[in-house]
Parts: sequence; structure tokens; C-alpha cells
Amino acid sequence: MKKTATKKRILLKLSGEALSKEGHRGIDPQSLKEIAVEIAQAYQKSNCELAIVIGGGNVWRGVRDGGGVIDRVNSDSMGMLATVINAIALQSALEDAGVPTRVLTSVNIYQLAEPFVRRKAVRHLEKGRIVIFAGGTGNPFFTTDSAAALRASEINADLILKATQVDGVYDSDPKKNPKAKLIRRISYGDAIAKRLQFMDTAALALCLEKQLPLLVFNLHKKGNIQKALCGKEIGTIIY
Repeated sequence: MKKTATKKRILLKLSGEALSKEGHRGIDPQSLKEIAVEIAQAYQKSNCELAIVIGGGNVWRGVRDGGGVIDRVNSDSMGMLATVINAIALQSALEDAGVPTRVLTSVNIYQLAEPFVRRKAVRHLEKGRIVIFAGGTGNPFFTTDSAAALRASEINADLILKATQVDGVYDSDPKKNPKAKLIRRISYGDAIAKRLQFMDTAALALCLEKQLPLLVFNLHKKGNIQKALCGKEIGTIIY
């Protein structure tokens, strides 16, 4: 399916933690409102079609929260449901900010959200709605980074934006190494070879195969979402 000729189609990957206060779990109403308003304003000022994949780590993180008591498949399934909770919350906040929104999920919950159908997703985008993809890939053992790469490929996105806690991709963990250097541009091949920990390898490999560029930037700097949507040079570009 071809996208609208005059508009870029962009997929924004958000972590679930974006909806909570730092160091806390769950959804913080003020944090939710702030991120929704920033996304809405950026979307309204840009000339793009926007899809969002959101994580669920603020509610449940499969590998971390299972604690050896809940097996990995069930724990990951709970993580998928956590992304649905976040998607519904983000939808409500975005619509309160004046932007029409649809939630499409790989987990069938007909009373809460539409099932993911590629053609339906593209049609919503063409009609000017922000589409939020929930439920990850619908399978255990895959992260929402992989879901972002998969959905972006399916809708023929021009670019993936990955909003993070830091300014971009570093040569080492900036939280552990104060001398870590920010990398402004890097190829997927080099990122995989150097095992840089900003996205899981499966997601990077799919982006490489589809030749889909990725921009990693700091979510917490006000105005960065708008800059990213409008093509300004921020963060790190992976090509």
C-alpha cells in the first residue's frame, strides 16, 4: 500500500515508562497528559502520518517481573496486555488534546480496541488519525522494539523514531560511563557488530533488511518530538 504522496509516514516508538514518573510504576496522569499534548502539537504542526508503538514496562515487564514464578510465555503475555492498557490511556489523552486516534492490537480484545489489520491501519493513517499499535508482535519472546520494526515495515513507514531516556546512541552506557561519547550517525551493520544496546538485534536486523532509517532521541527535552517529526537534526540517525 502506498502512502500519501505529500506526507511522510512515521512510526514513533515510546516506552511505557514515558507515561509514569521517574522511578515509579503505573500511569501518572500528569506525565500522560504532558506526553500526549507534546505529541498532538507536534503532529498538528508537521506534515506527516503518525503511528505509535508503545511498550508496557511501567505496568509489567515480562523478563523482569515474572520472578521465576510466572513462566516466560505467560509473563510476556501479561506484558502484551500492559501495552494495551498504555495504548488506551494514550488514546484517551491524545483525543483530549484534539487528535483523532485509533488503537489496533495484535491481541484480540474486541470490546476495547480494533484487531490489527494492515489495510485498516493504513486507511486510518490516510484519514489523518494517529494509529497506536498495542500488543507488541502478538508473540512471546519479542520486544516492542521488534514490534516497532515490524509494524513500520508493514505500513511502509519512511522513518522510525525511538524516544529514549538519553540524547541518542552512545559508544557505551552513559549512565555507567561518564566519558561515553554520543554517536551522531552509524550504520545498522556497525551498530549490530558493536552490539550497541539501544535496540534489540532482531529489530535492528529487520530495519537493515528493509533499509528503514531510525532516529534515536531524548524524549525528555521539550520540543524534541516536533523536531524529530519535522526532520530536524537531533539525536542519532541509524541508516
